[in-house]
Amino acid sequence: MSAPERRAGGRRAAHRAPERALLAEARALQPRTLALRRVLHRHPEIGLDLPVTQAAVLSALHELPLEVSTGRGCSSVVAVLRGARPGPAVLVRADMDALPLAEESGLPFASEVAGAMHACGHDLHTAMLASSARLLAGRRDRLAGTVVFMFQPGEEAHHGAREMLAEGLLDTDGPGGTPESAMALHVTSRLGAGTLQTRPDSIMASSDDLHVTVTGRGGHASAPHDALDPVPAAAAMVGALHTMITRRVSAFDPAVLTVAHISAGTTTNVIPETAVLEGTVRTLSEETRALLLTEIEQVCRGVASAYGCECEVAIEAGYPVTVNDPEVAERVADVGRSVLGSRFVEPMPDPIMGSEDFSYVLGRVPGALAFLGACPADVDPTEAPPNHSNRVVFDEDAMVAGVALYSGYVLEALRSG
Repeated sequence: MSAPERRAGGRRAAHRAPERALLAEARALQPRTLALRRVLHRHPEIGLDLPVTQAAVLSALHELPLEVSTGRGCSSVVAVLRGARPGPAVLVRADMDALPLAEESGLPFASEVAGAMHACGHDLHTAMLASSARLLAGRRDRLAGTVVFMFQPGEEAHHGAREMLAEGLLDTDGPGGTPESAMALHVTSRLGAGTLQTRPDSIMASSDDLHVTVTGRGGHASAPHDALDPVPAAAAMVGALHTMITRRVSAFDPAVLTVAHISAGTTTNVIPETAVLEGTVRTLSEETRALLLTEIEQVCRGVASAYGCECEVAIEAGYPVTVNDPEVAERVADVGRSVLGSRFVEPMPDPIMGSEDFSYVLGRVPGALAFLGACPADVDPTEAPPNHSNRVVFDEDAMVAGVALYSGYVLEALRSG
């Protein structure tokens, strides 16, 4: 190694060394982080209207030097921290909503709301971002620019991010102006606690819901020739749709179509008038998404016609593909290496076919989503109940890493030199 390389390496080490202190600061904030997480976990709320959650977030932020605003049409919170010097804006996001599940985790602070549970870790995300706001407020003199803390409701299929964008979150005259970049963390019980994974380009799939109604003519089950049975047509559609995926979509551009609900009839001796298919369509590119949404309708109508039936096809648009900006994804990984240590940052070999409405933000601003492991230390990650299970348990100690990562990303993006 040449002397200039050694000097450059020394500068990088000096540049990054202070970031390791973020873990110690995040650890000092852990009692606050833990307390907020457990309050949220006990009182989960679903959808876009989260008054209890919003109040808890506002309470956690109220004494900090932030410009705080709330949503007009949903229970969002936007908090803006202005650095000591001018510079770009950067956005960091946490989602706040829960899922309609009856919790069976056995935790002493389990949900107190019947039929609702924080089974996807959004309570951890919210607590981590609130503590990051506190940590960064204490380092305001080191920031050259603006931090936008985005606390969003309705991530679980309610398009909360889209609602916040419609209210002007990313506009030039929005709360913090148009951010130069955006970053979000998502905990997972399937990675060791404190492990960070991300990847460039597509990281999560689009999601669209499929609803097909096949209409025939009802009759007596003993005389199918006098009726027009929609059940065989619906059954043939399932096979035809699955075959379509393998024959119309490149194996190198994955897509998933799952028919998850079939209903027809009321009893054993009546041929029903209608049969209904419902399912989900997932893709990793918007091109394949558009292709499938066209092909699905053609296949269903063609099969229905072949059986002498009619059908109605309705596709409910869900979230777009979540696409990470390659440069921002690498910046997140670099921050992870400097804050957590290289051994805690792993490449993410493949995208996952779940969906995320942070995709709406990434469609407007270069940014990245990353996964933070939160599997309990005494559990094999491959056997841990996954996110969305009513038995899932997250290692709360992972929140220390999350607070440090959110903060480290902002400090890196708004460093004044």
